[in-house]
Amino acid sequence: MPELPEVEVTRLSFADRIAGARIEAASMGKPLRWPLGIAPAALQGRQVLQVRRRGKYLLLDLDQGLLLIHLGMSGSLAFADQLPAAGPHDHFELVTSRGCLRLHDPRRFGAVVWAESEADPVARKLLGHLGVEPLGPDFDPLAFWQALKARRSAIKQVLLAGDIVVGVGNIYASEALFAAGIRPTLRASGLSRVRAERLHGAIRAVLARALEQGGSTLKDFSSAEGKSGYFQLEAMVYDRAGQPCRACGATIRTLRQGQRSTFFCPDCQTF
Repeated sequence: MPELPEVEVTRLSFADRIAGARIEAASMGKPLRWPLGIAPAALQGRQVLQVRRRGKYLLLDLDQGLLLIHLGMSGSLAFADQLPAAGPHDHFELVTSRGCLRLHDPRRFGAVVWAESEADPVARKLLGHLGVEPLGPDFDPLAFWQALKARRSAIKQVLLAGDIVVGVGNIYASEALFAAGIRPTLRASGLSRVRAERLHGAIRAVLARALEQGGSTLKDFSSAEGKSGYFQLEAMVYDRAGQPCRACGATIRTLRQGQRSTFFCPDCQTF
């Protein structure tokens, strides 16, 4: 599933090129997770002002309204002057004066939703519960620790919930917890301030490194330019069950938390 680094890499790969473009046509394929909320033809003539990101959502600001795009479990965007004929897994397309933007989503868990503004109830339902951006100035170590103190769930599950800090998905939660030396099953409220601050720094560092590496390509992720990510090649624990820890040599273990696989080192993550 594309996580925050992959979504940000996608944004950076086409945002400058599509900014200022006029929409010449829009089309929908098979139904996605949520309805578009507007007739595709009604987008014709509108201008793309900029592309932003909120958590794992891409926001295309138009001169009238905005489009919220979520890549779901297997989605990816492509943007080019010309694209080949749409295939069976291509479900949304914007033809603009600067190129064609297309959503490819084999599992159709992604979405493209139109809203009048971020104050629109549709947008608020999708964005209103999201926590602070982990790479932004509002991600404060003290506030992070205080929020964790109120949570009795396992720290890995609290990170995945996204309402304290947004966008730290399964890959990067496992990696950040390893970097901080914290066992994924530890109750969030049990973290000391020192440990919480260490985790705060690990989240920032892991996500920043993932951005540098173009995200993680585990199956079919690629940017809007068709480039793969390489962070998975240097992952310390994620998807490495049964292999030796790169730091201490112990065997990496896995467990299930909330129907997701968690990877950790039993020797390095002792708290």
